Amino acid sequence: MAWSTRELADLAGTTVNTVRHYHRVGLLDEPDRMSNGYKQYQVEHLVRLLQIRRLRDLGVPIEQIEQVGQNGDTSSQALEAIDAELALSIKRLQRARAEIAAILRGSSATDVPSGFEHVAAGLSTSDRTLILIYEQLYDEDAMADVRRMLEAERDQATEDFDALAPDADEDERRRLAERYAVTLAHAMADYPWLMSSPGAHFSKAPKLAASAVSESVLALYNPAQFDVLARATVIARESLPKDEATDE
Repeated sequence: MAWSTRELADLAGTTVNTVRHYHRVGLLDEPDRMSNGYKQYQVEHLVRLLQIRRLRDLGVPIEQIEQVGQNGDTSSQALEAIDAELALSIKRLQRARAEIAAILRGSSATDVPSGFEHVAAGLSTSDRTLILIYEQLYDEDAMADVRRMLEAERDQATEDFDALAPDADEDERRRLAERYAVTLAHAMADYPWLMSSPGAHFSKAPKLAASAVSESVLALYNPAQFDVLARATVIARESLPKDEATDE
């Protein structure tokens, strides 16, 4: 008894296109053909197709099926690697479900990275967006420091900075920069890498990450805020001891 491609696909619970794809990638041997050109699939083809489907159901990538199908240590090592990948996927999915549950309960936010939900309510829209970008640019240690900074009680200078109008006059900018510099100086003293070596904590190529940081700050804060931030940064650095403000 021989089966057509469609019959084989039906028996294996898959599709004709899938069977043809397995032929193209070399996982399923081509069967003999009848005089009219129609394929004649046998039991060995059905068994092989079921084996492939079994491995695909286990999450084995197509390109690794041939390797996993072998006997011996190679097969075991391949399966162990796949199992490790599946464990990571499960962990990510479990974390995602927990975060979704928190969002549905109203105790979390979707516009901040995981771990920053408890500080999101006190952040401006610009700060929340910037933190989301930072997560893609900085390593875990840096983001842990950022989280600790945000967990600290917000002072009046920070509140005034968030509320600063884009058309704030020169006098208002100058006075706010002087006050905000104190806040920045404390952060620089507690986390020296902020000014001395931020590149050491980049998780992306330093040049690319640095440009993303500067462009993001420029885009997310209004002109008055950007001006105050620039002035306050200079003042804060000048107020620190030299070994804290530089790498020297």
